[in-house]
Amino acid sequence: MKKNLIGASALAILAGSQMGWAGAHEGPLKVGVLATLEGTYTALGEDGVRGLRTALAQADNMAGGREVELVIQSTDTTPDSAVRGARKLVEQDGVSIVIGPLSGSEGIAIRDYAKTQPDVTFINGISGAQETTYVDPAPNFFRFNMDGAQWSAGLGDYIFNEKGYETIATVGEDYSFVYTQVFGLVTEFCAAGGEVTERLWVPLGTKDFGSIIAALPDDVDAIYLGLGGGDAVNFLNQYQQAGGDANLIGGTIMVDGTVLNSKGSAKDALIGVPSAGPQADTWDDPDWQAYVKAYQDTFPPEERFPSPSLLATGYYNATSAMLQCMDSVSGDLSDGQAAFRDCLTGLELDAPNGNITLDENRQAVGTNFVSEVVELPDGTLGTQLVAMKEGVNQTLGIDAEAFAAIGLPSRETPECKTSY
Repeated sequence: MKKNLIGASALAILAGSQMGWAGAHEGPLKVGVLATLEGTYTALGEDGVRGLRTALAQADNMAGGREVELVIQSTDTTPDSAVRGARKLVEQDGVSIVIGPLSGSEGIAIRDYAKTQPDVTFINGISGAQETTYVDPAPNFFRFNMDGAQWSAGLGDYIFNEKGYETIATVGEDYSFVYTQVFGLVTEFCAAGGEVTERLWVPLGTKDFGSIIAALPDDVDAIYLGLGGGDAVNFLNQYQQAGGDANLIGGTIMVDGTVLNSKGSAKDALIGVPSAGPQADTWDDPDWQAYVKAYQDTFPPEERFPSPSLLATGYYNATSAMLQCMDSVSGDLSDGQAAFRDCLTGLELDAPNGNITLDENRQAVGTNFVSEVVELPDGTLGTQLVAMKEGVNQTLGIDAEAFAAIGLPSRETPECKTSY
């Protein structure tokens, strides 16, 4: 009798093991999504989710022969909210893959959380802090978007050599992503011969910009604005009311569709403003135009922007990478998702905004777009391509040792120097 019980137990364990192996590549695929659906970046998170859903719609909501079951978790840009959300998705909802987050400091926190969950794969949504992949990267965290410094590539040269701006001041939200954006701008602009005279910082979610506007210098050629979402709109409204008329330079999310399609006329102050980032709204590339149409066809006009924002594009690309590699492994996530991760590591993603590959830290190398804001024939605003920079890596083409010596992005790093 005892022998039979032992045999039955062994069979039960074997059956459980076989069911676990089968469950690794059969049945619905549970995917968790982290997006900022509350706070100053709510509009950004909403369009990020639209980009993800566009990719899923193109795949008929199937990945590797498995139906995709989404679990969407809201965050508010803070690291704590991102980790709480990820813990719920992984430890309570039991997702196999997490796509997200959106904001820079959230990304750093999720990188660290990913190290505690080696059986789950994390694919970044669009967060762009440099440290997320550059410092102590997680082996199960993949980022198919460039970071904020890479998104500045080409802008410093353009404003110095083409716009003739020799001195600038910067205003930015006081957190990791904008530090990274300013890092890329200052590195290139100062190397070209420009001078950054002052760097002003404001908390995320600032409502009253009066003191900052009053402190803006009037002896510079232009002012760089590293603001996004509600902060960008609030600043523009108050700046116009104060009679501001300086030449402006836009950070990537300052001139994104989430701001250019906001209500009110203050955004008109951005017409003609140069910027840089991972896309240009009016690019005539056929793959880009096909993607824009797919986004437009997935949602009725009243539930989307006229054209996908860069947040939509980031989540779209992350989801596309997931779908392609799930198809490549026929939905099999066994063996700690090893084959799936091998596919992600070596994937050459033919994205709508240019070819994307990953470096040894699983960080995107891709194309950056320098653009200016224009009024489109239908009266809306968009970004028009003026220059492209391909193959932008995380060290911005600078020797790795020299790049490391610059230091990590912060309020005062990098220094404004003519060589690095």
